[in-house]
Amino acid sequence: MNTPKLSINQKVPIDTSLSVSLFIKREDIIDTLISGNKYRKLFYNLKEAQEQNHSTLLTFGGAFSNHIAAVSACGNRNGLKTIGIIRGQELKAFETDNPTLSFAKRMGMDLHYISRSSYKLKGKAEFISGLRDQFGEFMLIPEGGTNELAVKGCEEILSPNDHLFDVICCPVGTGGTIAGLINSAKIHQQIIGYSAVKDRELNQVICKFVTADNWKLFPAECGGYGKIDRHLIDFINDFKRNYNIPLDPLYTGKMMYHLMRQIKDGEFPKGTSILAIHTGGLQGVSGMNWRLKQTELPQLL
Repeated sequence: MNTPKLSINQKVPIDTSLSVSLFIKREDIIDTLISGNKYRKLFYNLKEAQEQNHSTLLTFGGAFSNHIAAVSACGNRNGLKTIGIIRGQELKAFETDNPTLSFAKRMGMDLHYISRSSYKLKGKAEFISGLRDQFGEFMLIPEGGTNELAVKGCEEILSPNDHLFDVICCPVGTGGTIAGLINSAKIHQQIIGYSAVKDRELNQVICKFVTADNWKLFPAECGGYGKIDRHLIDFINDFKRNYNIPLDPLYTGKMMYHLMRQIKDGEFPKGTSILAIHTGGLQGVSGMNWRLKQTELPQLL
């Protein structure tokens, strides 16, 4: 992959009476297929794969995984075979209808569906050894992409001018993005993470990659990963109408939902300048809308 162009910081024209300034770093537009933090996480992993002469990438993900979509596109673009181990054998029956999985398939990814109980073993050496027996040699990229190489890539999200901001906010899934931001932020900056998952070990994972303590993590909104309600849908749709900025429903949308509430409640000191990182994931909107069709909730714009 080529080094991505710098993302822009787009001002959100919120009510001036709120006494803070808010910008969104549009990481979602740095690449057409591999957007946001997925590009950052895969950049150095791909370089490592090429330097080690790996011809195959293997990774893990769920039904609407941004990571699965990004790895498949990365492999397609760079001439690498990709294998996706998918959580849930029942998903195979919906492969054609599922926007994420059908995209990965078009990109050439070899999809293998396993039971949810087997999926829990993905971090075990014996399980990985079994995958090597089945598929041959590959470079393993963990679920969500978080490893030392991914953190290195995420350290490049902030530009020199971003050091003027007081607060940096980002959604958190597996912890790699916020770890990179913590490592590259200046000592005066506070890093705030908004968890998309209910994971008691998330703090410990982040601490494996960082030494600074200028950060904190807020718990998951709307019931946890993959959960969405009418309030969040309305917020995301209104945000797009008002500011012409699309948000995904699992990560950046939930972060902004929480952050805007904090701003309106006066939780930031007067004059605080805030930069919120848009981590992409917009490919997941069509998947969420596919799910929403089965409910009485409205569609995402």
